[in-house]
Amino acid sequence: MEDAACRDVDPELFFPISDRGPGAQQAAEAKAICGRCPVRDRCLSYALDAGLDFGIFGGLTQEERRELTRRRRTADSESSTGAGAA
Repeated sequence: MEDAACRDVDPELFFPISDRGPGAQQAAEAKAICGRCPVRDRCLSYALDAGLDFGIFGGLTQEERRELTRRRRTADSESSTGAGAA
């Protein structure tokens, strides 16, 4: 994406090998770049639509994207069954 804040950043930054120690710092740095990115939402949508399993996209790690997907599915399921309706 041409307008992405990460366009001139080493892509390896967005693929930390761990979520602890130096990997956690690396993820925080990547998320900081995403936080000021004008195409953050499009990047996240791309990762979700493509089912990307690794890396930070749209400011979320793979685990955070999995959790977001789970929450969306639960909300969709509840709305289609009427669960939670008052």
